[in-house]
Amino acid sequence: MNLPEHTDFPLKKFYNSNIMPRLYLKIGDRVRHLRYPVWGAGEVVEEKHSSLAGGFCLVRVLFEDGEERSFINDMESESCCYYAGIRILY
Repeated sequence: MNLPEHTDFPLKKFYNSNIMPRLYLKIGDRVRHLRYPVWGAGEVVEEKHSSLAGGFCLVRVLFEDGEERSFINDMESESCCYYAGIRILY
């Protein structure tokens, strides 16, 4: 989207701001799902996040049962993996 160059355009400030997501997990974190203990412990093997404000932030977790599962990784989202039951193992 090309925005006008004059500074009185009301949305210009919004589009130029860097709105960073609040990420919960990072690559290498060891986790467990509270509702699915049969999956075993998991490790975050991939993290992706959009460079656009409001874009998705995803992580892929490889669990001990051999399955990779994807979760939303933005604490601002009601669908964040934290609220779904993913907890970091310390």
